Amino acid sequence: MAESLPLPAFFDPKRAAEWSYRPDHAALLSAADEHRRAHDVTPSADDQRRVEVLLIDVQRDFCLPQGTLYVGGRSGTGAVDDSARLAEFLYRNAHRLSHIAVTLDSHESHHVFFSSFWLDSDGRPAAPHQVIVADDIDRERVRPNPGLARWLMAADADADADADAMRWLTAQARHYCAELERAGKYQLYLWPPHCILGSDGHALAGVLEEARAFHSYLRHSPAASFLKGQHPLTESYSVFSPEVLTRADGGPPLSPDRALLDRVLSADALIIAGQAASHCVKSSIDDLADEIARRDPALASKVYVLTDCMSAVAVPDGAGGFAADFTDQASAAYDRWAEAGMHLVESSAPMSSWPGFPA
Repeated sequence: MAESLPLPAFFDPKRAAEWSYRPDHAALLSAADEHRRAHDVTPSADDQRRVEVLLIDVQRDFCLPQGTLYVGGRSGTGAVDDSARLAEFLYRNAHRLSHIAVTLDSHESHHVFFSSFWLDSDGRPAAPHQVIVADDIDRERVRPNPGLARWLMAADADADADADAMRWLTAQARHYCAELERAGKYQLYLWPPHCILGSDGHALAGVLEEARAFHSYLRHSPAASFLKGQHPLTESYSVFSPEVLTRADGGPPLSPDRALLDRVLSADALIIAGQAASHCVKSSIDDLADEIARRDPALASKVYVLTDCMSAVAVPDGAGGFAADFTDQASAAYDRWAEAGMHLVESSAPMSSWPGFPA
């Protein structure tokens, strides 16, 4: 097998910074057919060892400066640079990659982590980029939006039901904050609206949509997509599990995605990249590591994390600093994954040089 494939003629890394860029799938199909014939690329179904790629939330709202939650990192160009490197990696190693799956952060207008869900003490929508803890609810610094209560509880539209629904929603919101604080992973952070279903920001970054589609056509490989984050009463940073599984009212709990865990852990090698290293990538790999520890710690050796294809959230404050900076949390996560036995690699290194990578 060739060490790497040449880059296709249409690939332009500068498009990683273009919000409006959309690939031409008909042209990609034709280009992939020519590439396959020129370089003797075989269908992925013929692979003796399955190499799975999981791209986490490589969507416009995260990957491009015009996005509502652009992951610029401390450099300011983080996700744009990551996308260009990641696309090149996918092209050069397409003959070694069996499947490329993507996760898609997917929200509606009202979620517990959006300002629209909360009102401040003046009855106005809470400001984004703030932390809400259970004590804020107890002291009525913030409260859930009463207009959402009956919708979320599906109660009858009378005065008593309104009161019951608001008590129910307040209890749920407080329980959620308290459970986050008890777990110690996150506190509730209010994000700007992002990845709204049907919006331009929900779509994959064009340069990565292009690379993924080209691989699918080149190798006759199904391109799976997994939506996450649709439940309004919990965050789902991780693709494998919501942040909080329980409910204050004792209702049916949420559950981890066992089918997806089985899929990725059954591969001979799993390569992970995406946005953001401090949040959705971190939570997903942490959940994966926990599952590996339960099943068989040796499974960690099949996981490869492309550290140069992800960045941490760092929110500029407009004065040369950062209103929020989660870079240290990402760095700590890298250390945990390495200690668990996962491999931290860079996209520019030949895959044959990766430790333990299946030949």
